[in-house]
Amino acid sequence: MALENTSAERIEELVLKQRAFYATGVTREVDWRRFQLKCFAEGLKKWEKPLCDALWEDLHKSYEEAYITEIGLVYGELREARRKVGRWSRRRRKPTPLTVMPSTSHIVREPLGCTLIVSPWNYPVQLLLNPLVGAIAAGCTAILKPSPYVPTVSKVIEEFIADTFEEDYIAVVQGNRVVNGELFRHRYDLVFLTGSPSLGRIAMQAQAQYLTPMVLELGGKSPCIVDRDARLDVAARRIAWGKCLNSGQTCIAPDYLFVHEDIKDAFVEAFKKELAGLYPGGTEESDKYVHIVKESAFDRLESYLACGEVLAGGRHDRSKLWMEPTLLDKVSPDSPVMQEEIFGPIFPIMTFRRREEVVAFVNSREKPLAFYYFGKGADGWDIIRETTSGGACINDTIMHIANSRIPFGGVGNSGMGSYHSERSFLAFSHERAVVKSPTWIDLKFRYMPYKFFSLMKKML
Repeated sequence: MALENTSAERIEELVLKQRAFYATGVTREVDWRRFQLKCFAEGLKKWEKPLCDALWEDLHKSYEEAYITEIGLVYGELREARRKVGRWSRRRRKPTPLTVMPSTSHIVREPLGCTLIVSPWNYPVQLLLNPLVGAIAAGCTAILKPSPYVPTVSKVIEEFIADTFEEDYIAVVQGNRVVNGELFRHRYDLVFLTGSPSLGRIAMQAQAQYLTPMVLELGGKSPCIVDRDARLDVAARRIAWGKCLNSGQTCIAPDYLFVHEDIKDAFVEAFKKELAGLYPGGTEESDKYVHIVKESAFDRLESYLACGEVLAGGRHDRSKLWMEPTLLDKVSPDSPVMQEEIFGPIFPIMTFRRREEVVAFVNSREKPLAFYYFGKGADGWDIIRETTSGGACINDTIMHIANSRIPFGGVGNSGMGSYHSERSFLAFSHERAVVKSPTWIDLKFRYMPYKFFSLMKKML
C-alpha cells in the first residue's frame, strides 16, 4: 500500500480550520474535554482489531505484543486522563510572600493551542495516540502525522481519527519528508515529535522562526552493563527480551553490551539459553517475532554484521525482512555499529574490568535515551549517579516506560521534555501565574518616592 501525500493546500486548510476552532474557546471547557476523551476510548475499542491487524501487516507484530506495547498503553493513559482531567485542570492557589500581601497567588493551567504531533514507524499507534491523550486533556487541537513506512497502520489511524473527531479539532495528514517540510512551514503552539535526532533538528530549525515550544522524543545508543556479580540467568532473559521486543526497533532498546570480562563466556551461553526459551522454535517462523520494517533498514543492519565476529545468531533472510538476534564480538568503538543507533536485533558486546571504564565510555558519547545496569543495587545507583540518560533501569530493561507515574523523555541528543500521565497534560499546557489583589486596602510602601524603603528592604 502506498499513501498519497497530503497536499500543501490541504495542510494549510487544516491549520486554519483548527486555529478558527480553537479560537471559539470550546476546547477550554473541562466537561467537553472529558467527553472527547470518552469518544477517544470508545473509538479505540471500535478500531482495536483493525489497528492490530495493520500492525501485523506492516511489522509482523503479534496481537499480544501489539496490545502490550501499543494499544494497552493508550488505554491506560486514557483511563487516567478521564478520571483526573478535572483535577489536573483546576486552578491552584500558591503561598504569597509578605511583600505581596494581602494579594493571593494562583497558577492557572491553560491549553497551549494548536499543536502538531509527529510519530515514527516503530510504535506507530502508541507514539501517536499517547501524546494525543495529553493534547485532548489539556484542551488543544492537533494535527497528527503518522509514518509513511507503516502505510497500513497509518491509513487505519486516519480512518479511526476521521470516524471519531471532527477535522477542525483532530486531523491526520499523510506522506513523506516533503510533507514533513510543508508541515514544519506552518506555525503551531507546540510541536510534539518522536523520531530521529536528525528529524528533530530539521523541525527545530523550521520552527525557530516562530519560537515554537517543542517536545522531542529522539533516540541514541542506550548502553547495557552486566557486572561481575549480576544474576546471569535473569540478566540474560531480561536483556534478550528487551532486545527482541519489536526486533530491537525500539528507541529504548539496549543498544550495546558492556559485560565484565570475568563473566563474558558465561553470559553468552546464558543469553543463548534464554533466547531459546523465548523462541523455542527459533525466530524465523515465529509469529511472536517482529520483522524489519523495510529493505533499506535491513540492508543497513546487514552491513553491521561485517563490523565484528558473530558469537551467536547472525542468520537473516532479506526476502522475509527477518534477521536473527545476533551477538557481535570484537567490535571497534569507531566502527559504524558503534557510531549509529542500531535499531535492530544486533548486539555488539564489549568487556570491561572496572566500572570507571564504562562511565568514561558512556560519558564520552551523546547522552542516551536509556541506561541499563545489571548487578548489585548499590553499584547500580553509583553508576547512575556518575552518568546521565533520559531514563534508566537497574536489573531490568524497557520497564521504566511502563510506569506512567514517572516521566518518559530524553536529555541532550536523545530529546527534550517528557510525558505520560499528568506530564502529558502539562506538555500541552501553559502554567499561567495570576496574582489577585484586593481594592479595599492599598499599601503605600511600594509607590514612589519610596518613603518606606528601609522597611521594604528588610522585608525583601
